[in-house]
Parts: sequence; structure tokens; C-alpha cells
Amino acid sequence: MKQVTNSVLMIRPVAFRMNEQTTENNYFQKELSGMLPAAVNAKAQQEFDALVIHLQSVGVNVVVVDDTPETDTPDSIFPNNWISFHDNGDVVLYPMFAENRRAERREDILDLLEEKGFVIENVIDFTSAEEDGVFLEGTGSLVLDRAKSIAYCALSPRANEELFIEFCEDFDAAPVIFEAFHTVDGKRKLIYHTNVMMSVGEHFAIICADMIDDKKERKMVLDNLRASGKELVLITEKQVEHFAGNVLELSGTNDKRYIVMSTAAAESLNAAQKTQLEKHASILSANLQTIETCGGGSARCMMAEIFLPKN
Repeated sequence: MKQVTNSVLMIRPVAFRMNEQTTENNYFQKELSGMLPAAVNAKAQQEFDALVIHLQSVGVNVVVVDDTPETDTPDSIFPNNWISFHDNGDVVLYPMFAENRRAERREDILDLLEEKGFVIENVIDFTSAEEDGVFLEGTGSLVLDRAKSIAYCALSPRANEELFIEFCEDFDAAPVIFEAFHTVDGKRKLIYHTNVMMSVGEHFAIICADMIDDKKERKMVLDNLRASGKELVLITEKQVEHFAGNVLELSGTNDKRYIVMSTAAAESLNAAQKTQLEKHASILSANLQTIETCGGGSARCMMAEIFLPKN
């Protein structure tokens, strides 16, 4: 099984804004004062387009789909939360915490991928869990080591333990379960998505171990990462605030490797961390300031990796 793909799905926004339904537990989101909604969306589109061009220029296959104006889906730019694609032809649909995010799930996207030659064998649908108020938000909640069949999950209102274990059983993945916290107004609060504080590449893992307050859990997570052969790149909580954990390794032309992140994330890294990462891949960064500020997510959230087999 591969850990790194050359293809990603990205959704171009039509009505991007700070989603009032997700601020309840995503403490990274902020209002951009003095900017009209149309200006916020236009800025997000510019940032989105620039990242797409940057990815395509190094040979990443980007499948761009426009969001639909008919639905009120301010977070559609983050498709990795509602869908994941697997190399056995499975597609997984996930239950979402915010009601207005559920409209992001679109069947026509699956049709489009099939038209582009990707093979879909099976759709595994966890979305009925929403009726019970149970959520697992895709590769936001799950950080997958696909090659080693390990799934990491920081439990939160958006990541239910039972549903996570069900996912692991379906995909024969070893579950690594923990809680991660960050300081918000002087209080320790659960981080809303695992992929904000950690990322697993083929030979490295970026993680903010300081967010795992329980020492036994912290040791267990780090031991798992080391045992699976990852070089650990430890980041701070301050760097997490700049989205240094919200990154993704992709392959470009001739399987050259890139670690995709925002400019803010890249600028927050120190020289030693950059040296560690650049042993494994080149850093590819783009300015995502508006998307990060209003959306509370960054580069990794914007890309749903496509591992489906091709015709």
C-alpha cells in the first residue's frame, strides 16, 4: 500500500466565509473584520487557484471541482473531512458535525472521478451516525499511515471512538487513540481535528507531542510512530497555531516528493525542522491567509488524496 499519492481532489469555493456552525469547537477560526463576504470569497478563490497552479506546476494531478451556489456550504474548500479514497477502490463517506457541512457530500463528484478513469468498487457510508449525534470527520479526524495500516485519532466532538474503531476494523488498521489539547483563553480544550497537530509522511511524522497532555498516551503515540520507521519532527503548540501540522506529502513528476503547506506554516518552522523535512521532500508552500483565518484549516484540509486504482 502506498502512503503518498500523485492525485488530489480540491473544491473551489463559491461562498467561502467563517462558518458559524463550526466555531463551537474550532478555535482557530476568526472573523475578518471590515471585509464584505464577496471580498472574503474572492480572496479565498485567489489563494485556492494559486495553490492549484503551484501543485500542477510540479506534476501533481489536481482534480478541481467547483462548489455549487445552490447549497450554503462555506467550508466546501475542505473536502478531506467528508470523503476518503482508498487503493482497493473503496470510497468512504463520513458523518459531519456541522449541519451545513453535510451538503458538501456530492454524488456527482464520484461520477466525475469515474469519468477521469478512477475505479470505484464500493462506497462505505458512515453518515447515518449523524442521526445519533456521532461524528468522524474523514482525514481530519483520522491521520492514516496507509502503508503500515495504522490509524491515529485524537478524540473530540468530531471524532467518536466507537466509530473510529469501526473504521479501523473495516480497513484492517491498527487504532492509535489519544486526546490532544490546546490552550484557549487559558483553558486546555480538545483539538478539533487530529490533522491539525500531526501529519504522517512515508518516512517522517510531524507531531506536536506537547498537546497530548497524558504522558502515557504521549509515549504510546510516539512509540507507534517510531516503531513504524518515521523520523519524528516535533513542533510546538505555537507552530500548530500557524498550521505547521496541517501538511501533506504528495508526489509530483518522476515521483519527486513535496510537503505541501501554507506560507505561515513554512515560516513558523525553524532551520533544524526544515533540514529534517527536506531530507525527505521539498517544501512547497502557498499563501493561504484568508482560508486559514476564516476557515480554521490549511493546506492539508484542502486536499482529499485520491488513491483509487485507474482504468
